[in-house]
Amino acid sequence: MIELWKSWPSIKSKPLNLEFEIPTDKTHKFWDYVEAGEFRTTRCKSCGSLTFPPVGDCVKCADSDMEWVELDGRGEVVAFTHVIARPSSFQERPPYTIVIADLVDGLKVLAWIEGSEMTEVEVGMKVRLEAGMTVDGDPSYWFVPE
Repeated sequence: MIELWKSWPSIKSKPLNLEFEIPTDKTHKFWDYVEAGEFRTTRCKSCGSLTFPPVGDCVKCADSDMEWVELDGRGEVVAFTHVIARPSSFQERPPYTIVIADLVDGLKVLAWIEGSEMTEVEVGMKVRLEAGMTVDGDPSYWFVPE
């Protein structure tokens, strides 16, 4: 892996610690699916609205009758950024790239991209979502080049 970023000028970042209590009573299944290697989200049974991240109540019609659907996960990069000045919780990791992709499923998803050098990522790049466990044992999802 080329570590081009090490040759770039840099400054020392200030510590940033963010911690939130996020209610997951209606969406905790998402992480169970991710852990099993499946990428699912919610769709409203009343109006058909598909949402990501998953929600407990429809953002369009406010109905609570939601169902879990698996996404195809293929898409195209519409924006990206290289994260060089990393939050303190990621200081031990090398810089990384985050992309926003338009999925063929009709949603935009933001996630890290794996399996690609920073210099290879570009708008229009074909990507696919993958889900599973990180090397640290945490459930996560990410894009890989198609």
